[in-house]
Amino acid sequence: MNRMFGDRKIGARSVDEITASRRLRRLRKADWSRRMVRESRLSVDDLIWPIFVIEGENRREEIAAMPGVYRMTLDLAVAQVEEAAKLGIPAIATFPNIERGLRDQTGSHILDADNILNKASRAIKQAVPEIGIITDAALDPFTDHGHDGILREGVIVNDESVAQIAEAAVLQAASGADVIAPSDMMDGRIGAVRDALDANGFQDVAIMSYATKFASSFYGPYREAVGTAGLLQGDKQTYYIDHANSDEAMREAEQDLAEGADMIMVKPGLPYLDIVHRLKDAFAVPTFAYQVSGEYAMIKAAGANGWIDEDRAMMESLLCLKRAGCDGILTYFAPQVARVLSER
Repeated sequence: MNRMFGDRKIGARSVDEITASRRLRRLRKADWSRRMVRESRLSVDDLIWPIFVIEGENRREEIAAMPGVYRMTLDLAVAQVEEAAKLGIPAIATFPNIERGLRDQTGSHILDADNILNKASRAIKQAVPEIGIITDAALDPFTDHGHDGILREGVIVNDESVAQIAEAAVLQAASGADVIAPSDMMDGRIGAVRDALDANGFQDVAIMSYATKFASSFYGPYREAVGTAGLLQGDKQTYYIDHANSDEAMREAEQDLAEGADMIMVKPGLPYLDIVHRLKDAFAVPTFAYQVSGEYAMIKAAGANGWIDEDRAMMESLLCLKRAGCDGILTYFAPQVARVLSER
């Protein structure tokens, strides 16, 4: 075997002969060249910050499985959203933790114009009018069984749930929501919400569809955050997508777009990069992902134990979503990411 390293012979051929002089490391040799040819970039404009709101004053509750994330009363939430706006975060997504006594089989409290979710929209819009507000019209935070729709004799009834979700969407829009993001996965809910918004003068309110929400094990900490942990009767596999399926996800997204969705979302995020890529490639519409509570908790836990560099893993996980085709990402890391980006 020829090992004449002095004249760069390795075997029968030199590296230049093997690669036809195409040395791909040339543009990796320096920071300036790596930055110049970088294909995907993460900016503060890509961030949507999910927050949890509760009744009361000057109170926040730590969520054990999500270090650094809290349920907040409106006064504290408004202050945090003001800080988010100063960091340049363009939008927030609000989620309520409802008192147990207000939850019932149908989630009827979602139709109260003065529920905590609607009060949060009004307070935030008044204090921070420049930030976008995204609300979810699904019923799970309002039901006593933890499902996203109305439960009748062990079955989530689709059409009755859709009617209530559409009515709730109108109340949310009237309270100041800029985007309605129904996460329930009921058939026909996007078209029903669009019709209801338009009929009530909210033609400018957009819909971000949780078009491909999978039956995932990564949602656990979120259910603690909104107070549905331990409530769920059965599971959600009759309406969430089987995580083994990608063609089904395509059909769901296509249907939601046909019904009037302005944007689509993939949930969870990192385990479903293939879905993000397929959707963006097929439909070329604004496409988002939700980096869910379980994804957040894993990075936080590993970082706290010194097993990974938390900031680097956080940034890499989000950039992967951008590379796959995301136009934006819902992430509990949003303020932390915004601060890291501002220091670069």
